[in-house]
Amino acid sequence: MSAPVQQPTSHTASYYAASSLPQPEYPPLQGELTCDVCVVGGGFSGLNTAIELAERGLSVIVLEARKMGWGASGRNGGQLIRGVGHGLDQFASILGNEGVRQLKLMGLEAVDIVRERIERHNIACDLTWGYCDLANKPRDLEGFAEDAEELRSLGYRHELRLVQPEQMHTVVGSDQYVGGLIDMGSGHLHPLNLALGEAAVASQLGVTLFEQSAVTRIDYGPQVRVHTASGSVRANTLVLGCNAYLNDLNPTLGGKVLPAGSYIIATEPLSDAKARTLLPQNMAVCDQRVALDYYRLSADRRLLFGGACHYSGRDPQDIAAYMRPKMLKVFPQLADVRIDYQWGGMIGIGANRLPQIGRLPDQPNVYFAQAYSGHGLNATHLAGKLLGEAISGQQSGRFDLFAQVPHITFPGGKHLRSPLLALGMLWHRLKELV
Repeated sequence: MSAPVQQPTSHTASYYAASSLPQPEYPPLQGELTCDVCVVGGGFSGLNTAIELAERGLSVIVLEARKMGWGASGRNGGQLIRGVGHGLDQFASILGNEGVRQLKLMGLEAVDIVRERIERHNIACDLTWGYCDLANKPRDLEGFAEDAEELRSLGYRHELRLVQPEQMHTVVGSDQYVGGLIDMGSGHLHPLNLALGEAAVASQLGVTLFEQSAVTRIDYGPQVRVHTASGSVRANTLVLGCNAYLNDLNPTLGGKVLPAGSYIIATEPLSDAKARTLLPQNMAVCDQRVALDYYRLSADRRLLFGGACHYSGRDPQDIAAYMRPKMLKVFPQLADVRIDYQWGGMIGIGANRLPQIGRLPDQPNVYFAQAYSGHGLNATHLAGKLLGEAISGQQSGRFDLFAQVPHITFPGGKHLRSPLLALGMLWHRLKELV
């Protein structure tokens, strides 16, 4: 399959890029190389798969079209939240009740994988514990109580605490919410620094990393050959970890993931006193609407305010002008605060909101991981572990739980599926008004 060659570029201008660790330059691929596993995509999916495989003794090459962590991995909201997928009970008819329970347990394990990787390798990424789901309506708070009960039944070891309406100002300095659920086993971090740290870990383990090496063609077969503009890689196994940036590289997979825009603004640094009035416990938070708001404080006390998931395929012309009114609706006290950074990017969404982790049915040596639906920070790390287990032959049962769930192709083809889904999401937003 062919895809357009991407032009070299640096990380997207953002608060994360401006405050990142030193960004080493990995060379572009030149000439012909061979390895056990070729990984396409230098984000969390690709880097963590590479780490898991290298730790199991396989030789790995990673090809990244731009810079390590260039996509959603390096510019997301930085929220590290338990769980994978949405409404996992819907898969009981396919996986059985025990299979669903295992998915839920893996959703808790996913955060632990991130925690352990950061601690083991001393990755400086401002990891901070504490997260709160925000209730927009009383029924949201009722749902939180059920969530907490289920988490405890799964043996969740971290503190969970329901926040009643009169207590909300201890969590967030806004009158927009009617309750919340605090989870001290979730939190927030600097995602680009995590990605850069994991790239360094992969390199130290012997993984060969190439940047500015967009894949132009893949020759499938018992041994794959992956082509770039200036070289190629022969490998026994291929992993596609491009998510929303897969483009036309593999149309079969591309049709099952919808790129959706998400946007963030970062304020100027706030005084310690003002920052405490916004988020007194320095938690990451997220509301429950379809076009959700998510926000948190950075290590230097900026408010990072994100949301506005767009399915139209068109970015706002002025992200700050678009996002600032949303921020002021929550925090009108920030009317005089300057916006220093604005940026956006594409997340990958699947129709059933379960991460797509599997292999191509007609190419059993081609694996993939994509469609994290906005929860990619933890789910990518779980995907990397499951791919590492399956490809190395050490464990396939956990991988198979994800792989046996079918994923539909979005209708309408490349040009119509985004507008069709945008109409569907509008219907869900109208339902919220009821």
